[in-house]
Amino acid sequence: MATWQLDNAHSEIEFKVRHMMISTVKGQFSAFEINVTEDEKDFEKSSVEVKIDVSSISTNNDQRDQHLKSSDFFDVATYPYITFKSTSISKDDEDSYKITGDLTIRDVTKSVTFDIEYGGTAKDPWGNDKVGYTVQGKINRTDFGLTWNAALETGGVMVSEEVKFTADLQFVKS
Repeated sequence: MATWQLDNAHSEIEFKVRHMMISTVKGQFSAFEINVTEDEKDFEKSSVEVKIDVSSISTNNDQRDQHLKSSDFFDVATYPYITFKSTSISKDDEDSYKITGDLTIRDVTKSVTFDIEYGGTAKDPWGNDKVGYTVQGKINRTDFGLTWNAALETGGVMVSEEVKFTADLQFVKS
């Protein structure tokens, strides 16, 4: 077994959600931890644990960020973290995998599956082994108690239920 530590300086988690059914709002979480324990003989037996500090959310709009942190959405005073713990990893092809696990938001836990793309491994100038992955997926926010919305005069709703995310991640072998 090998343990990989997140290289925070070269990693990010971003999300997108449709707004007013006509545009997309993007945001990110700047504070998160990811621990990977790799079975070097069989990657599908590896495990991943993620902990995201919800108060680190940023959409480049302070008023919107405060609303997202409020009880209308994440309620960070009560539920400060989003967590994910893998339950299985399966190989799709040479560089693609599916990761399934328990995602918890606002104390609601659901099994979800995301796509992983292996970016490769390299040795940095100081001799450290590095590995990169891109993880992509989508969830329905209402499944996790994020139900706030407003009806629009023209029909439709203010905020889409579907949230897409991409995590570009780099790890260093410990």
